Amino acid sequence: MTKSSLSQHDSLFKKFLGDIAVARDFLEVHLPPHLGERCDFSTLTMESGSFIEDDLRTQCSDMLYSVQTNAGKGYIYTLVEHQSRPEKLMAFRLMRYAVAAMQRHLEQGNDTLPVVIPLLFYHGTTSHYPYSTKWLDCFCEPEFAATVYQQAFPLVDITTIPDSEILTHRRVALLQLVQKHIRTRDMLELAVELANLIERWQYSKEQCKSLLYYIAQAGNTIDGEGFIRTLAEKAPTYREDFMTIAEQLEAKGEARGEARGYQLGQQEGYQLGRQDANKELAKQLLSDGVARENIKRYTYLSDSELDKLLA
Repeated sequence: MTKSSLSQHDSLFKKFLGDIAVARDFLEVHLPPHLGERCDFSTLTMESGSFIEDDLRTQCSDMLYSVQTNAGKGYIYTLVEHQSRPEKLMAFRLMRYAVAAMQRHLEQGNDTLPVVIPLLFYHGTTSHYPYSTKWLDCFCEPEFAATVYQQAFPLVDITTIPDSEILTHRRVALLQLVQKHIRTRDMLELAVELANLIERWQYSKEQCKSLLYYIAQAGNTIDGEGFIRTLAEKAPTYREDFMTIAEQLEAKGEARGEARGYQLGQQEGYQLGRQDANKELAKQLLSDGVARENIKRYTYLSDSELDKLLA
């Protein structure tokens, strides 16, 4: 098909389907009944823009309509096929365009996805259209694809998995255990488990370094030196590496001139400052009537230290 004839097809298609009255008749006739009966075609509106890639614009024309359905606003995406030969993966292309229309809907401030109904209009030389318009049929194993894309995607909710189960997850257990507790636990409480995992699975030096930097930046502990010492004792294969990393973290913290969560290595000055801040916080919480057990949990202060604040 020549470029000129393609342009003629495109022009005619848009001239007719750009008329809402014509488009309404077209959709009422050709949409499957179970879809059409959910649409209020009196609300049919032409939407601007095109989702066809630049290199395909001479082969296809597309129209996007919005319509109110009994479940809210939806879209009908109509694609006219100008190619002289059908395309085997056309259903996948239609799915991509439908997703693009959904993305535009979200960018307009909506927080749920609309239903987008792809509709292919074909007038090629081969009859009947020889390929499936079910996008799952584009896969080499449609049945397997259906088990992935027609149900909830797999979810790893690490917050709900018991630590005892995480410890059985072989080489990924270290990552999972740290990320489960990074915001909620003192990492010193987990030092033995972490060291045992490191020693057992023999992680690379770079992995260990990344882990400790991550804990230093995103985690917290009241005893950074104790944390490093426990790792070194329980994972002797990495003792030298841990001490080197601790020194690097300390030097980096001194260069920045500020504490970020905590610094692994020598932090006595930081710990004193944190204790002072915790005491001030405890005084305020005590004056507000907060239960002592909660205050101890928030500030890591002992009963004797709280008694001194009340003296």
